[in-house]
Parts: sequence; structure tokens; C-alpha cells
Amino acid sequence: MRIGGTDAEPDDDSWIPVINPATGDEIDHVPAGRKNDVERAVAAADAAFPIWKKKTQRERGTILFRAAGIVREQHKDLAQLLTTEQGKPLRESIDEIRGYANILEFYAGISAVQNGELVRLGATGDALVTREPLGICGAIIPWNMPVIIMGWKVGPALLAGNTLVLKPASSTPLTTLRLTQILDEAGMPPGTLNTITGAGEIVGEAMAEHREIKKLSFTGNCATGQRIRQRAAGSLKELTLELGGSDPMIIMPDADIDSAVDGAIRGRFYNAGQTCTAVKRLFVHESIATEFSRKLKQKTGALKLGNGLDTGTDMGPLNSAIQRERIEKLVESVHGKGEGTILTGGSRPEGAEYSRGFFYRPTVVTDVVKSSALLTSEVFGPVLPVMPVPDLETAITEANRSSYGLGASIWTTDLHTAKRAFDDIHAGIIWVNRHLTVPPEIPFGGMNESGLGRENGLHALESYSRTKTLMLGW
Repeated sequence: MRIGGTDAEPDDDSWIPVINPATGDEIDHVPAGRKNDVERAVAAADAAFPIWKKKTQRERGTILFRAAGIVREQHKDLAQLLTTEQGKPLRESIDEIRGYANILEFYAGISAVQNGELVRLGATGDALVTREPLGICGAIIPWNMPVIIMGWKVGPALLAGNTLVLKPASSTPLTTLRLTQILDEAGMPPGTLNTITGAGEIVGEAMAEHREIKKLSFTGNCATGQRIRQRAAGSLKELTLELGGSDPMIIMPDADIDSAVDGAIRGRFYNAGQTCTAVKRLFVHESIATEFSRKLKQKTGALKLGNGLDTGTDMGPLNSAIQRERIEKLVESVHGKGEGTILTGGSRPEGAEYSRGFFYRPTVVTDVVKSSALLTSEVFGPVLPVMPVPDLETAITEANRSSYGLGASIWTTDLHTAKRAFDDIHAGIIWVNRHLTVPPEIPFGGMNESGLGRENGLHALESYSRTKTLMLGW
């Protein structure tokens, strides 16, 4: 834990092990935080708030920019730490660390854009409308993209003048703790950002219920998000909830098939499929389905599975044994019920190098029936269901057959087809001839059970502040 600018140990000597997903070895341990640790963190954030609030946005932005520079200098060591605790290939960790620095630099770059406004009211006088920070905010980040999502939350929250209590996932706390320390080193007043490690049902719920935390941003599964919303109701705190998705990818006959195959592989198997905006349902026009499936099988089968620290690894292990068991049971159920045909993958890899880690082969399933859990639920792992469709209308209908609405992509060279998909697919972001990328400049969030609110861009910055009006009578 890190509270008030210094490392903190648990009062009861209770610790949580951090496991390397590629080897099953314990690499470190962190404190199992309790409710009293949340109280300590809130007190530190409360003490720091008047100091941080008085700084201009330019001053806050300078500190964010300085922290980004330190991150860039240390990006190789940070990426190795991230891969060791999370499992993803080193190049993906490097991209994520650099992406975090990019987020801090983005918010530093817009540190002077949020100005007040003067409203002229004629004979009644004038009004000065300003924005002020909310106060103490909370953030709960997941294990799949812990660094990027930390950036999404701390960047706008800190720039707006809030102090923050942050809870990382129990399986991936190490890089988050180091990034918290870097922000302290960059010049934040002690207590501006406090990181509490521990179980979600203890630390997370204490944060959701705490009346001094004015806004809570959570990224995770839908059931936990609903529980947080219930727990937060008593304090009427503002919420941003990013609750996952089941993103469709639609491929039309005029698409570049090779590019679409590469897009599907990256969109599904990046981070072993453990990404909220991953391609989780693939709808390909029946006129190109045979050729597409053949190329998809060939390229998926050629992916190199291994330890994320090893050179040439295309896909690392799942983050935990529990995650792998969920995927195994799902694929076995679908196969056993005859709800789909395994085109490639569908099992653990063989070999001594895979025996201790949480590896599962990248898997493609064809002939998937509409009622299959592969299409009706969020599959958080390296399994891609493929369903042929006769036309765009059917593809859009199937794409919308989901309780989620986070992202979607359409692969076509026809502008009207792309516009039709944008207009009719229920999702917060629609990509054309690409998938997965979410730059910090654009708002990100979903519809329906994918959550509430938006992260990134000016929209996120505004959500961490409120308007305050001064009425002037002349």
C-alpha cells in the first residue's frame, strides 16, 4: 500500500501473494488492506486536497508531464514488471506503459483549456460560471489492463484538482504501486494519490460506501458494478462504471480479407483475449466465410504461445488459474452440447514449458448456434466464435443481440455500409477497418450493461469537476 506519500504495511500482518501467470511462482506479496486502511487513505487525501486544489491546472499538468517523463525513462523495467505479474507479452506491456505516459501527457497538454465563462444577462446582471474539483475521488482498476486504465482514471481526476484513493486488482498491484510512487516523485503533495491493495469485497466496498469519496470510477464485470452502484447509493456519489462488453466484428464481402483476418486475430488474442473491447463475436458474410475461416485457422494456429518475457511470444498465459478454468468449462460445454465446431485450439498446450503456467491455446469455434454462451455472454479469454451471415441487416441484428454495448467494428470499403453500421449498432464506439484502439483524446464508454459514463478526453475531465456560479448584480 502507499498512503500519504509513503509505503504502508498492514496492521494485522495479512498479505496477498502475487503470482507470475507464466510459471505459477509467487513473485511478491502485498498488504491485504482493510476498512481502516481506506479510512487512513481518505484522511490523507482529505489533508492533501486543499493544497492540490490551490494549484493551477497548469501546475498540476506540469507534474503529470514530469511523471510521464519518468515513466518513459523507466518503461523497460516497468514493462517487465507488468508482464511478470499480468502475463501479457513484453511488447504489449511496453505499449501499455507508453500508452499510460501518453495519457498523462495528453492531460498535461490540455491543462489550460478548462476555463470559466461569463454569461451576460442584461439588466439582471451577469453570471460567472466556473468549475471546481469534486474533492476526494475513488478508482478501482482491473487486472487485464491495469496501467492503461489507471491512466484513464488518475489523469483527469488529478488534473481537475481532486485527490484520489486507488484500488488495484489483487493479482496485478505491483506496477500500479510503482506508478503511484512515480507520481509522488514528480512533485504531488503527499496524500494526493493513495493506493490501497486488498480484496474487492473489503476495500472496494468500503470505498463505495464511504461518504467522503465524492466520485467512484470502476472498471470490471457487470455483477460487481451493480453491487457497487447499490453500495454507493447511500452517499449519492457520482459513478463511472465500465462493465465490459461482447464486441461484434462484422466483415463484408468487399473487405480486404487478409487485413480483416489480421484484425480479428489481434482483436481477439491480444492480451490472451482478456480485454473489454476485444473482438468477442465475429460475423462474416457467407460469400467469403470459407476463405476467411481457412486463413483465420492458419494464422491462429501459427501464433506462438509462451512466457511473455520470451522473445517471439505472440500470446501469453491467462492471468489466473480461475480464468483458465472458466474458459475450459465454457469450451467443453459448447463442444459437448454440439453448439459449435472447434476449428483450432480448444485445449491446454502440451509441453513442459506450459505445465506450471495458466496457458490455453488460441481457439476458433465455427458453426456456433445463436443460443451458445459464446455469443450470449462475455467471454474473457482466447476463444473466437465465428458465425456466417447472409447480409448486413442480419449482421447488425446479431450484433445487437447482446446485453452489452461497448464497441463494434465493421470491415468494408463502402462508406454507406460503414455509416449504416454506425447508425444502427448499439455501442459506444464503432471502428471501421480496425478494432481495439482507444486513444486518450476520444470519449470511451458503453451502452446498456456495458456501464455508465465516459472516460478519456474532455468528457472525463468535466466529469471530475462541477460547475459553480457567481451571480453579479450591477
